[in-house]
Amino acid sequence: MRKFVNGRGNLAWIAAVLVITISAPTVMAQGPVEGQLRSYADVAEKTMPAVVNISTDKMVDRSAQHPFMDDPMFRRFFNMPDDDVHNNPERMEHSLGSGIIISSDGYILTNNHVVENASKIHVTFVGEKEYEAEIIGTDPPTDVALIKIAAEGLPFIQIGDSNRMRVGDQVMAIGNPFGVGQTVTLGIVSALGRNIGLMDYSDLIQTDAAINPGNSGGALVNMQGELVGMNAAMMSRSGGSQGIGFAIPTSMAMKIVASLKETGTVQRAYLGVLPQPVDQSLADYYGMDSPRGVLITQVNADTPAERAGLKDGDIILSVDGREIRNPSMLRNVISLSEVGQKVDLAIVRDGKEKNVVVKLEKFPDPEQVAEASTPADPDEDETLEGVTVREMTARMRATMDTLPEDIEGLLVTGVEQTSNAAGEGLSAGDIILEVGKEPVTTLVGYQKALGQEYRPPGFHEGVQTPAAAERLHCGAAVAG
Repeated sequence: MRKFVNGRGNLAWIAAVLVITISAPTVMAQGPVEGQLRSYADVAEKTMPAVVNISTDKMVDRSAQHPFMDDPMFRRFFNMPDDDVHNNPERMEHSLGSGIIISSDGYILTNNHVVENASKIHVTFVGEKEYEAEIIGTDPPTDVALIKIAAEGLPFIQIGDSNRMRVGDQVMAIGNPFGVGQTVTLGIVSALGRNIGLMDYSDLIQTDAAINPGNSGGALVNMQGELVGMNAAMMSRSGGSQGIGFAIPTSMAMKIVASLKETGTVQRAYLGVLPQPVDQSLADYYGMDSPRGVLITQVNADTPAERAGLKDGDIILSVDGREIRNPSMLRNVISLSEVGQKVDLAIVRDGKEKNVVVKLEKFPDPEQVAEASTPADPDEDETLEGVTVREMTARMRATMDTLPEDIEGLLVTGVEQTSNAAGEGLSAGDIILEVGKEPVTTLVGYQKALGQEYRPPGFHEGVQTPAAAERLHCGAAVAG
């Protein structure tokens, strides 16, 4: 050890020690550190070139806008230009979204709501190259659309298997939020099989990866850079991401794409039953250990279900070995099956499990449904738009052993997911006790309370009056 004999030497020795002490962690950090976060740049680099920005031109009818929009003071307050809505009832509206290139020859997957009613569709790549796209086909019930641009040799995303996703898996969302430009956000799969009522058929992936307006139609990819979903919606009270976003899984979207690519339309299979969730009381009544499957409350006449011998009171447990957990899942599985396909249903009947084979048929066109609108049950009513009710019977009461005997009302057997009633929380299995503070136990009383003249079952004249809808909207008492 060298001995320093002056103050300057001592200071130099101290400085050297300090330098070594401070720089030591930096030297250590250059090597691998256990638990260190890795970069997601490789996933982003692999997938971002195949996600494009979509802008559309749409003609919007302003004559149906809110009356406040006609108020000059209101328009000046919000710095809106003065124009004559009545003499110029239409205006051009521009909207933004995203799309996913799924093949090198220009096919692009996006949401139906991104391109719906568009007169022009512009597709822009990150490098600012722009194409005009044509619509190959759309499917509003699943909010899926397929468009195409005239280009070859494009980058595209490999399609992954969304059925293999698990809650907790990492995912990356890619899109054009708020029109700021291509953006990636990272999160996990928060839940699977979600149905939020925005689409007629939905089996959504929920994620906390930030999804904002403009992300619609963008990609949700796994950590292998494979497409597992298409961003479609979010839940928010502020208009921005609050960690609850939803994506259409590729297992559904790509089946729709195949149909749109082949014919431009989607043919759906159907069973012809009215299903209801199985709760603990129903499980106890049918001698089941725990709630599972869906209960058939009605088998419609002249349907595949009737021809296969399914009956009211059967519980469907699975379809071709795939467990059925709720009515929405049953609807999705059947609708995505091939028309003419034979499916094996595992059911419970009279406390015993058995199998029934059903040959699926094409879902009737709306015109055919309207022509044959007479319900199979004469005690069924659809006066309120999107809601089907039936008078209570002894058999129906037997399936609801927790229902007090003094409860009288009408059983809700069906609620369309896109209806106002569904938005207010009405669902199949509820019992309507009152409408506008008027007790209802018969269809005659129900229709009178809604402000309608009684019509025999099967008579349909269109949508109920707004006043009638408002009365139920504000004043229905429901037991459920």
